[in-house]
Amino acid sequence: MSGFRYFGMMFFCLLVFMGSTEAQLQLGFYSRSCPNAERIVQDYVNRHIHNAPSLAAAIIRMHFHDCFVRGCDGSVLLSSTKKNQAEKDAIPNQTLRGFNVIDAVKSALEKKCPGVVSCSDILALVARDAVLMIGGPHWDVPTGRRDGRVSIANEALFNLPSPFANITVLKQQFSATGLSVKDLAVLSGGHTIGIGHCTLISNRLYNFTGKGDTDPSLDPRYAAQLKKKCKPGNSNTVVEMDPGSFKSFDEDYYTIVAKRRGLFQSDSALLDDAETRDYVRFQSRTQGSTFAQDFGESMVKMGYIGVLTGKQGEIRKRCAVVN
Repeated sequence: MSGFRYFGMMFFCLLVFMGSTEAQLQLGFYSRSCPNAERIVQDYVNRHIHNAPSLAAAIIRMHFHDCFVRGCDGSVLLSSTKKNQAEKDAIPNQTLRGFNVIDAVKSALEKKCPGVVSCSDILALVARDAVLMIGGPHWDVPTGRRDGRVSIANEALFNLPSPFANITVLKQQFSATGLSVKDLAVLSGGHTIGIGHCTLISNRLYNFTGKGDTDPSLDPRYAAQLKKKCKPGNSNTVVEMDPGSFKSFDEDYYTIVAKRRGLFQSDSALLDDAETRDYVRFQSRTQGSTFAQDFGESMVKMGYIGVLTGKQGEIRKRCAVVN
């Protein structure tokens, strides 16, 4: 595994670029209103992710799912009501984990600084600190997001990139949020940690074109290994996204994808576009020489999607319900 370095203040140029947008975040946003906010988040993550490293992948996924629907406004954290089915209950989000982590951090911050730190900022900070805890890079998280009041399940269903998506759809969805093709290749590298359910790859293994066949883009030997774990109709078993190091944030994902062993169709799709394919092969060949820096930069960019600032939205007292 290549070493990951601390990047200090490397993102100021990126922040200047982002400054032209209406939403302006800033480093150290809570330095006066809640000086220990980021330390409180970090302390909690350090205590709990160490004992449950799989939560890092879950939190990264939650942050991603939040930002791709209505922007990074914490809408994925809201619970459904009698009158509304929230994002949390949309099919793609029903396997999300880690809500208890965000709630616990929010509770700690409310005791110290009531009504100050948003749930959307907490999610962004916890995602960063969790990645760092399992050997990934550090990046500076600009804060100042406010929480949204709207969460609609159907928006998650239609806006979230799917594990079944082809490269054309993936590029369109990332472009719609202001992210580049490179960001697509970089953020896909988050699959270096975590697990996937057999139900999400069943068609690839047993009925790819409706004729009882296996996805030809999948390495046959890897497909055979997956079939041993994922029997037809198996809905409970999970498999590692990055076999052998799924709890460590490293560059192995790209080596696996380059060998046609990406677990999801969306992983394999990176080989179907010249730019994403070149990125996969470069990171595989150089042992992830730029992956740490690239990942931090793309996470900062993602964290700007559709944010609410100033007097927009609210600062929720509890992350699961609007005030």
